[in-house]
Amino acid sequence: MQTSSPRFKSLAVTAGSSFWFFIIISSLGYFSFELMLIFVASVIILTQIFALKISKGLDIFAIINTRIFLGLLFIFVISIYGIILRTIKVDLLRLKNEKETYWLEMDSSSNDLEKQY
Repeated sequence: MQTSSPRFKSLAVTAGSSFWFFIIISSLGYFSFELMLIFVASVIILTQIFALKISKGLDIFAIINTRIFLGLLFIFVISIYGIILRTIKVDLLRLKNEKETYWLEMDSSSNDLEKQY
C-alpha cells in the first residue's frame, strides 16, 4: 500500500470500512441500503478530498483492517475444518480408539487383527 497512490488507498479503505459497517449494522439488525449508501458516499467523499493529507493514516488503517480480516478468516476456516473432522469422527493424531471410527478391520493370516486406513 505504501507505493499506491493516495486516491487508490482511499478507495481501499472505503471498501474495508464498508465491509465492517455492513457486518456490524447487519448483526445489530439495522441494515438498510440507504444507510449503506450514505455511509459509503460520505466515507469516499471525505477520504478522496483529504487523500493526500491522510495518506499515512490510510496505510495504517488498511494494514490493521487486513490483519483483522485475515485473522478472522483463518480462525473461521480452522474451526470449520475441526467441526467437519469431529462430525465424521476422524482423529488426525490417532490418539483415541473409538467404536465408530474410520479404521477398517481386515482379516489376516495370523490370529492378530490388522487395521487399514
